[in-house]
Amino acid sequence: MASDPTRPADLLAAMPFADGLGIDLTGATAERASGTLSWPSDLCTAGATLHCGVLMTLADTVGAVCAYLNLPHGADTSTVESKTNFFRPVRAGTVEAVARPLHVGRSFIVVQTDVFEGRERVLVGQTTQTQTVRTR
Repeated sequence: MASDPTRPADLLAAMPFADGLGIDLTGATAERASGTLSWPSDLCTAGATLHCGVLMTLADTVGAVCAYLNLPHGADTSTVESKTNFFRPVRAGTVEAVARPLHVGRSFIVVQTDVFEGRERVLVGQTTQTQTVRTR
């Protein structure tokens, strides 16, 4: 089957680092992108807490997918700024990231990504990132 740049599996395949961490894209539209990651013990810091860099990678990956799906035809994107607030540690289970565009412009796309833990969907972090719109 040919690659489809809007299919979650094909979007993830374009990001080998995220794929290698075990991120699973669960949804991908211009209005909302989502993904999950199971808690892996080898990506933790002290106290069996999931490393913040892993959470930021999940948020950046899902946010970048959301930005990518808002690009004009023929353009690509890259993160130029990212800010994350962490509210609580993740010590087990699965985390989910949900990204939505805040601003879609000609030069930049701003995306907000909420990161939740578990079935109760407890908010553990929030990332706001700016993606550049690069035309060829």
